[in-house]
Amino acid sequence: MTMQVVNREGEREDVRFDAIHDKLKTLTYGLDPNWIDPGHVTKLTIEGLYDGVTTRELDQLAAETAASLASQHPDYSRLAARICVDDLHRSTKTVFSEVITDLREYIDPESGKHAPLISEEVYSIIMANAEVLDNHIDYTRDHNYDYFGFKTLERSYLLRLYGEIAERPQHMLMRVAVGIHHSNITKALETYDLMSQGYFTHATPTLFNSGNPNTSDVIVFLTHHARRFT
Repeated sequence: MTMQVVNREGEREDVRFDAIHDKLKTLTYGLDPNWIDPGHVTKLTIEGLYDGVTTRELDQLAAETAASLASQHPDYSRLAARICVDDLHRSTKTVFSEVITDLREYIDPESGKHAPLISEEVYSIIMANAEVLDNHIDYTRDHNYDYFGFKTLERSYLLRLYGEIAERPQHMLMRVAVGIHHSNITKALETYDLMSQGYFTHATPTLFNSGNPNTSDVIVFLTHHARRFT
């Protein structure tokens, strides 16, 4: 009996080694070809599958498999993160301003009341500059994280809606940049580029709360004390 996987549409289809391998091979661009073997990761992943596994579970298994090989070469950790990022990109919206709108319009499922995750001021600024901000984001930079770095963002920093992650890392960074600089879009784009290319990051309060309706003066103060990567 052929093992099958359940895709995102809820349909069952045969597990194909070549399809998994081709996807992983695509994600290895820029990694060390002398060490990173997508065929090996594919083989180990398939060995851990069971009939009826979902494609999201398959991605999770592939990421964990790649991460387990990081002791052989650190690029395996980057491959693991890219697998996670690819899954996140498939389950989130592409357009930054649309994600911000969803965060602004959030309704608390328990109270049934409007509970926006974005302040009115920041929301208005983003909507007024939506085309510039949307077009400036470079989602390929999400592939620069290693596994530990991405899982930290996933667990603690990317905003969620109804239990599911709504933000991509680049959405978070642009939200933070606009939350810091408000209507100074030139400075916001500069800060976004520097953060998304790994030149510096901000402390936890800024990353999590920037743009939030409850952002305090303390958070504003902390934005001027960026923590540089070492």
